[in-house]
Amino acid sequence: MSTAAFHISSLLEKMTSSDKDFRFMATSDLMSELQKDSIQLDEDSERKVVKMLLRLLEDKNGEVQNLAVKWLGAPLGAFHASLLHCLLPQLSSPRLAVRKRAVGALGHLAAACSTDLFVELADHLLDRLPGPRAPTSPAAIRTLIQCLGSVGRQAGHRLGAHLDRLVPLVEDFCNLDDDELRESCLQAFEAFLRKCPKEMGPHVPNVTSLCLQYIKHDPNYNYDSDEDEEQMETEDSEFSEQESEDEYSDDDDMSWKVRRAAAKCIAALISSRPDLLPDFHCTLAPVLIRRFREREENVKADVFTAYIVLLRQTQPPKGWLEAMEEPTQTGSNLHMLRGQVPLVVKALQRQLKDRSIRARQGCFSLLTELAGVLPGSLAEHMPVLVSGIIFSLADRSSSSTIRMDALAFLQGLLGTEPAEAFHPHLPTLLPPVMACVADPFYKIAAEALVVLQELVQALWPLDRPRILDPEPYVGEMSAVTLARLRATDLDQEVKERAISCMGHLVGHLGDRLGDDLEPILLLLLDRLRNEITRLPAVKALTLVAVSPLKLDLQPILAEALPILASFLRKNQRALRLATLAALDALAQSQGLSLPPSAVQAVLAELPALVNESDMHVAQLAVDFLATVTQAQPASLVEVSGPVLSELLRLLRSPLLPAGVLAAAEGFLQALVGTRPPCVDYAKLISLLTAPVYEQAVDGGPGLHKQVFHSLARCVAALSAACPQEAASTANRLVCDARSPHSSTGVKVLAFLSLAEVGQVAGPGPQRELKAVLLEALGSPSEDVRAAASYALGRVGAGSLPDFLPFLLEQIEAEPRRQYLLLHSLREALGAAQPDSLKPYAEDIWALLFRRCEGAEEGTRGVVAECIGKLVLVNPSFLLPRFRKQLAAGRPHTRSTVITAVKFLISDQPHPIDPLLKSFIAVHNKPSLVRDLLDDILPLLYQETKIRRDLIREVEMGPFKHTVDDGLDVRKAAFECMYSLLESCLGQLDICEFLNHVEDGLKDHYDIRMLTFIMLARLATLCPAPVLQRVDRLIEPLRATCTAKVKAGSVKQEFEKQDELKRSAMRAVAALLTIPEVGKSPIMADFSSQIRSNPELAALFESIQKDSTSAPSTDSMELS
Repeated sequence: MSTAAFHISSLLEKMTSSDKDFRFMATSDLMSELQKDSIQLDEDSERKVVKMLLRLLEDKNGEVQNLAVKWLGAPLGAFHASLLHCLLPQLSSPRLAVRKRAVGALGHLAAACSTDLFVELADHLLDRLPGPRAPTSPAAIRTLIQCLGSVGRQAGHRLGAHLDRLVPLVEDFCNLDDDELRESCLQAFEAFLRKCPKEMGPHVPNVTSLCLQYIKHDPNYNYDSDEDEEQMETEDSEFSEQESEDEYSDDDDMSWKVRRAAAKCIAALISSRPDLLPDFHCTLAPVLIRRFREREENVKADVFTAYIVLLRQTQPPKGWLEAMEEPTQTGSNLHMLRGQVPLVVKALQRQLKDRSIRARQGCFSLLTELAGVLPGSLAEHMPVLVSGIIFSLADRSSSSTIRMDALAFLQGLLGTEPAEAFHPHLPTLLPPVMACVADPFYKIAAEALVVLQELVQALWPLDRPRILDPEPYVGEMSAVTLARLRATDLDQEVKERAISCMGHLVGHLGDRLGDDLEPILLLLLDRLRNEITRLPAVKALTLVAVSPLKLDLQPILAEALPILASFLRKNQRALRLATLAALDALAQSQGLSLPPSAVQAVLAELPALVNESDMHVAQLAVDFLATVTQAQPASLVEVSGPVLSELLRLLRSPLLPAGVLAAAEGFLQALVGTRPPCVDYAKLISLLTAPVYEQAVDGGPGLHKQVFHSLARCVAALSAACPQEAASTANRLVCDARSPHSSTGVKVLAFLSLAEVGQVAGPGPQRELKAVLLEALGSPSEDVRAAASYALGRVGAGSLPDFLPFLLEQIEAEPRRQYLLLHSLREALGAAQPDSLKPYAEDIWALLFRRCEGAEEGTRGVVAECIGKLVLVNPSFLLPRFRKQLAAGRPHTRSTVITAVKFLISDQPHPIDPLLKSFIAVHNKPSLVRDLLDDILPLLYQETKIRRDLIREVEMGPFKHTVDDGLDVRKAAFECMYSLLESCLGQLDICEFLNHVEDGLKDHYDIRMLTFIMLARLATLCPAPVLQRVDRLIEPLRATCTAKVKAGSVKQEFEKQDELKRSAMRAVAALLTIPEVGKSPIMADFSSQIRSNPELAALFESIQKDSTSAPSTDSMELS
């Protein structure tokens, strides 16, 4: 044995040592030896080394494991060329098993090898593929096509450049009479379409026609569509099915694999080309619907899947408006789909009663998707659907899955179809559903209880008069639910669903339960005492309490309230929220009939809940207090002091949400609104304003600005509740605002309160108020000036004839106070009723457009907002004039008008929406923009390019500084692109979009930050196109992550670079979530670089932790 071989042998022996340090050092030494050129291992030694490294992958010590991974991965890249040259000849092996394994191995190698080797592999396969009529063995051609398919599935993103040569060849082979070859060709097309949708564009028509041809390819079976014969088949189905099985069970029939491959290829075609959806509805949809009668179960499942993909692509995007006046692409797609509905239902009619469970599951999935895309479209076909549902619900011969699927489908239908469609079918539909409620299998029972609950909600809604008489059904429904409710040895899910179902049953039909009502309520009370079922029981009690049927809950109130009070002390937040909702519902519905002693027990728990540690709980607690104050004012005597002190502390929080503030206003109004009042009006006002009035004059830390607004709203709420006090309150506020002895805080509060009180109580002594407000606009304090400006607008909105002419006159007369006065005008336009503003619209319009050319950008911004609010007053008249101003030659006016467009767009539907079609509104109204993107996108992309003519050099002493005047426009363009990505993804050519993102990765700091975020989003939304160009995207990311800041730079430069690195690393982490990206050699190299650099590794690890520990934003359901 040579010295080197002996040395390696001894190292291998040490690698089995029980000491982890020995194993680590031996592995490290072995790899160092193997890297020497002088060492050449024979085959046996190579096998031993690899076997040992594989064994160390499972080592107990992490460091040894990591070393084994590193050394196993590192040498493989060097072997890629050898592997390729070994594998290619195996494609010609006479043994089928060898050829199959070589095909699989080459697919994996194609994903990981270098670009040069991949080109060599692709060229080899293309050169070996003969013309379709050349004398070559079918097995050789099949192997080559299978290899192309394997490469396409594993590394299709790298095949794009070769497809123009490749696809025509594969198309020709499809026409050969060889089913196995056809299957391989269609599988290859599927892979190409999924991985290279852009490059496959020119070949889509040919591939579509091949798919349409071969999805019907069944030479051994005659699908006779003649109605008479179909009728005969229906009459004697048993005989016909038996005959079909006997005649066509030929194991050599491969045609079903061709049809399955064609169906999968159609699914890939639809999902990769959403832009061709109208064509697909005309060409593919009718063929797919006809193929629902496919005899082979596997193929039928894929046909259903392909049609479901078509439905999902047709789904209207979020925010789509069907009532738009102009016909849109989405509207026409939905119109075509609506025409297909009768054909779909007819084609599925027999399938819904098929003996095959899988076929029926496919029907339910497809119909569920259809109902989601076109709600209400299945109503007229309800007899067919109900018959199919009942057939599956009654099918006890096989697994329970089909019954659960049928119940889930019925639940979905109840949500999308009108209730009237179910009325005729209830006598036949309800018994099988109730039989499922009593089913011993807990999953079926739980699903059936949900369906029963939905039936009750849909058929006997509380907000409309009852059309269907519940009398024939209510007894059976309550009996079957009650049986489930009484049983104690049930699964937790069934218990919860039974309680919820009973809550809905009592809430909707409690007046028809008669003598059964009291036992049901007592049973709910019993479930309230049980720790496991208390939360569902609280929610059920809420449903019963809020019911407009006004049911008598006396039998359980005295015992339920103390139990609910005890829940308010529990740590379980969901329970506290649900309990407060239940208490509020009980106080509203039962009012005076609530036992006072029990109410006192509940109220004693409330002061502890009114604090800022949990604002949602505080809001519900204050809402309940307001309800109790109106229902039983006497109960509040003892608790009003502690609650008020907590509430006043809460009002001083700068983080007070609008909901809590509204609840506080309601409670304060209830306190002074009772007769006699629980708390005196003057005392409450004094308590509210004390924090401001008691503050040292302009000394010490002041209250947050938001607190002044909150207190002002509460003062206004009290004035509204006591109209007789409003005038004196307004007078006192005017005096406080005018007094030279008042502190800044008192003046700010006085003006903000006047703004709110003015809306409620009228303008009061107007002449004096105008003088005080005008005087305050000249105050040295910025806070006082802002508050006075706000008050002038809000008070003016309540009395336009007196204040608006005065305000317009002041804007003309006082150029120095113009900014503040324009803010007042903005508030007046926002707060006043649109009809009351119309007489002044012309004067305001003229005044605003005279100020569009002002020098100050801040003033122009306020003018733009005022113009936007003014156009909303009378859109049909003012919008055409608004558009004319865009054509005006003066740049500042055009800029102001474009800024004003932003204020024409609101979150909610508005009459101006159809008129806004020509303005861009991607964030809030994407439906206005989608159909204009073909014209808009080229202009938008043009603005993302760096313009050299806008870059200039500025001399700063001895230094030269480069200024890019086009940066803000480019940044705005990229922000717009990101908005389009979120709302109009289906209308974008992602490959073109990525070209501009790629350019942005090398741009200025601000734009790189944006493009890193966009890249991370694109990796999630459309991974295939990103994967195609991942090698080009990695380089700018690597450059950013490895960049160094010059020594001696300021602290801000280091912070900017750190933030840029972090953002780039987030994009890298997002790219690594794409399944095949790790096989890219460049990405693998960069990942290795990150792992080996401690700084980058720590950054990457922290980003991964951030992404996994992101808090859940699921909303809490309380009903």
